Amino acid sequence: MIVVYHDVGGTHSTATAANIHIGKLPIDSIPTKEQLVNLPTFDKLTKSQIGTLLYIGEDEFGTKVYTIGRKYKPKLVIPAIESMYAIAHGNTNDLLVIDTHPTVNIWMKIGGFSSRALNLVSFGRPIVTYGTLKAYEDISNIVRKVKQQVSNKTVGK
Repeated sequence: MIVVYHDVGGTHSTATAANIHIGKLPIDSIPTKEQLVNLPTFDKLTKSQIGTLLYIGEDEFGTKVYTIGRKYKPKLVIPAIESMYAIAHGNTNDLLVIDTHPTVNIWMKIGGFSSRALNLVSFGRPIVTYGTLKAYEDISNIVRKVKQQVSNKTVGK
């Protein structure tokens, strides 16, 4: 099974969700700023990595977890991922593609744009980190639902 978390930049809500999913971040409590900032992909992706599936790790069910930044083209990128998976596997039964963009707040937008697009990391990273911590419960709720779906699909296999 494969889970792909996606949003515009692929480096904040997606990185957070994916790392909650694989257990590198807590699901039932808010992490520290340092825990977020120390993640390998949190606020560290480059423009050349947009559109690239990034492997984050594996969960307790053996599910491989990825992230992708898809800019403002979900109707283009997501069908491409699904059709490639279907070509390789014959169907998309074991693929979950999850949009984390609904959790993104204004702090994440301002901080993420400042840090990634304008390269004002020392200005933007604290703002996007603050915003991510504010959105953490919403991100965790998405991950809970995904993990339930994964559990339902893998139990009995």
